[in-house]
Amino acid sequence: MKVKIDAEGCIGCGLCVSTCPEVYAMQDDKAVVIVPAVPKEAEDSCKRAVDECPVTVITIE
Repeated sequence: MKVKIDAEGCIGCGLCVSTCPEVYAMQDDKAVVIVPAVPKEAEDSCKRAVDECPVTVITIE
C-alpha cells in the first residue's frame, strides 16, 4: 500500500502526523509521506489518517 499527499492542498494541520508518525511527517508547513510503502503494521493508522484529513488531500494508491 502506498499513500500520496497533494501538497498544494495540504493545510499543515498535522493530524496525519499525530495519527500515523510511521508514515507522515511535517516538512516546512506541509505534511509529507516519509516511506515508499506503508508498513503492514501501520496500515490501519494510515487509513485512519486518510479518513480524518480535514481537506481530503491524502489518497491511497
